Amino acid sequence: MGLEFLEGNEAVVRGALRAKCDFFAGYPITPSSTILQSMLELLPQAGGIGIQAEDEIASIGFCIGAAMAGRKVLTATSGPGISLYSENIGLAIMGETPMVIVNVQRQGPATGSATKGAEGDIQFTRWVTSGGLPVIVLSPATVGESYELAYRAFNLAEQYRVPVFLLTNKEIGMTRESVDLDAIALPPLVERKRPDGTQDYLPHDFETASDVPAFSDFGGDRIARYTTSTHDKGAYLTASPAVIQEMIDHYTAKVDEAADDIALVREDCQDEAEILVLSYGVTSRSADVAVRQARAKGVKVSALVLQTLYPVPAKAIARAMAGVRKVIVPEMNMGQYRLEVERLAPAGVEVVGVNKMDTTLVSPGEILEQGGLS
Repeated sequence: MGLEFLEGNEAVVRGALRAKCDFFAGYPITPSSTILQSMLELLPQAGGIGIQAEDEIASIGFCIGAAMAGRKVLTATSGPGISLYSENIGLAIMGETPMVIVNVQRQGPATGSATKGAEGDIQFTRWVTSGGLPVIVLSPATVGESYELAYRAFNLAEQYRVPVFLLTNKEIGMTRESVDLDAIALPPLVERKRPDGTQDYLPHDFETASDVPAFSDFGGDRIARYTTSTHDKGAYLTASPAVIQEMIDHYTAKVDEAADDIALVREDCQDEAEILVLSYGVTSRSADVAVRQARAKGVKVSALVLQTLYPVPAKAIARAMAGVRKVIVPEMNMGQYRLEVERLAPAGVEVVGVNKMDTTLVSPGEILEQGGLS
């Protein structure tokens, strides 16, 4: 189609449709509402189903049911809505339910500033549900990346049978840019692993902990059970500590052991650089400018932009930190992902946060000044 003038939320919708999404349920909440609006308009034209539910709890419940009946599902909300999603997100993890959840972040806490941007849901998204099990979280920085990562989120959801978060924010979701979606390279579409015709079907069957079970639709020719309680491979309730631990190890291993395959980063490293600027989301755009300005002054500085936030791309971060003495982490929050960087930093490496949460973007000048690059 050539160049189009799209906002990030519209690009998310287009990426979902490109991934063959055929079910959406959501509830209006700024700044994610145009995803709902676009899906209600475009999804039926593509043969799918779009629903405006009565609230957020119903929205994600509809999505879980549709996913287990064989649909490829999307839902979208913002901070307060994710709070309401949290119990059912745990259900989706327990039931190994493939789905994509978009969180268009806004200023919090609570109602906060509904029309202002922030990136304050980083840790909340990682720990959104009880149990502490790993999740997959992607973070775009541009309208084009919103399209690409929405598509990739569906692939990851199908490949690993998990809910996948697309963590964008108001500034990306509601800002328009010129973009040629056809020029964006996408990987092949991933389909669900199905049971073959000879095996006895167990909804959560695996041999090694990291195996992803085959998926049989509800309403098909096999009995498919589903429960939010601790269960065995057949989805029968169990109180056996050994079986419960085996299942927990499985939910954990299938994500954590795939961390290298899930990791998406953009690296721009300089030889002999002693400073690394590590960023993600919309703030990475300011970080790119700050790095260029620092290099223009003769400062040797490397840059690492994370598109995968969780599981933490630890190898890419460690590689980028090799040989540096300082890591600068700019964020539109009070230092949430900096905690992950500090955990990985070698002894003697200083980790400096450039943080603000006043609803305005972190500027390149603030990164240079507070990071000691000016």
